Amino acid sequence: MADPLKNSPIKAVQVEALVLLKIIKHSSTTFPTPATGSLVGMDVNGTLEITNTFSFPAIDAPAQDNNNNNNHQDNTSSLAAAAPRAKANVAYQNEMIKFLREVNVDANNVGWYMSTNMGNFINLNTIENQFFYQKEMNERTVALIHDVGRSSQGALSLRAFRLSPAFMAAYKESKFTTENLQKSGFRYQDILVELPLVIHNSHLLTSYLHQLPSSIPKEELDFPPNIAALQVDPNTPHPPLFPNYDSLDLSIDPYLEKTCSLLLESIDNHHTELNNHQYYQRSLAREQAKITAWQQKRKAENAARAASKQTLLPEDEWQRLFKLPQEHSRLEVLLNSRQVEQYARQVDGFTASVSSKMFAVKSNLLPGE
Repeated sequence: MADPLKNSPIKAVQVEALVLLKIIKHSSTTFPTPATGSLVGMDVNGTLEITNTFSFPAIDAPAQDNNNNNNHQDNTSSLAAAAPRAKANVAYQNEMIKFLREVNVDANNVGWYMSTNMGNFINLNTIENQFFYQKEMNERTVALIHDVGRSSQGALSLRAFRLSPAFMAAYKESKFTTENLQKSGFRYQDILVELPLVIHNSHLLTSYLHQLPSSIPKEELDFPPNIAALQVDPNTPHPPLFPNYDSLDLSIDPYLEKTCSLLLESIDNHHTELNNHQYYQRSLAREQAKITAWQQKRKAENAARAASKQTLLPEDEWQRLFKLPQEHSRLEVLLNSRQVEQYARQVDGFTASVSSKMFAVKSNLLPGE
């Protein structure tokens, strides 16, 4: 498989620490509703530097009865996920960029960000938002995805994605039929291209962070006697001598359990889509059998009429009498397959430590074996 970054105008993404903190704060404030916002920065030799961000205004869904709280939550989440391409937010974004340009800061739109939970972000809203930005705003744009649930486990989850050129061309034509996919060889792995991402701190901030662990000296400082003494920091805490018993905890990570549940749900959705496609194929086969039978009957009638020197009947009349079923777009199947792969990777990343613990205590859990 060719390198997906070879034809991409962007090779890497660099995010300022202040931008990251703004995204994390906005995401935690709106959780569980997705948080969305705009990114500004510049492209420097193939590296997209994101230097500032601002959130989109919150969209309130119409009030619902108490019996429809779940539907109200779904409507709110759908409106929030579609906010980046809403007309009101596009006007708001242009106005904010104009204000940023007036104060002489980076005012180039370079994409948008969205918060998610448990890696559930590969859907039609995400695709339409990124397609809107790459097509309308600027080709050199990215989508930053911040996973609130994964980050709550102690590991920051921030990823940068773009739509591949092959998917952009296919989405413009909106032809995701089985025949077109077979001809083009398009796969679900070719939808999104993930870019390498780094967090950048200014030198002034880095110096400040290095000074945080040490308290203000109350006595006169002792200057180091030689250069070797500069490499020894007395303020660096030494590792504890007692063992860490937290690693012996046998409880399964709740994040892993939830991810497995979402994985099973996505697999069920995939089977539902496959059943719908099989129903379409059976309906198409039935209609084609009827058309073939009608054509054979018409040919026999025309042969008899030709023998009796009568006017022949039209043989293309079947187009008016029969209507072939239309194949549904296969885009949902592609997106669902990509989401299943995303969940599978998350499960694979969490099962290593759990599996090693289970094998270590297998004799205690199953003494008969």
